[in-house]
Amino acid sequence: MILDNKTQEKPDIKYPTQWKFTIIGKDKQKIQEAIKAVMGNKEHICKFSKSSKGGKFQSYNAQCEVVSEEERDAIYKELQEHKDVDYLF
Repeated sequence: MILDNKTQEKPDIKYPTQWKFTIIGKDKQKIQEAIKAVMGNKEHICKFSKSSKGGKFQSYNAQCEVVSEEERDAIYKELQEHKDVDYLF
């Protein structure tokens, strides 16, 4: 389901579930450190995805189990606010 200005319904997500975050930044090492800092002791998988065409940006996929929408949103917010993260999906 696509959420936009015309769609009022939220997707029906059953928790716990595996959730993947795509994190984009300029420095590979700093992105990895940001993911580790946010995830803490939470079990997760972090994989390099790709570099931008010009090599300026690097993207990683980080996946973990989230037990609620609140936990998912908290991880998203912390990643989004991290100084070394430029974009987050």
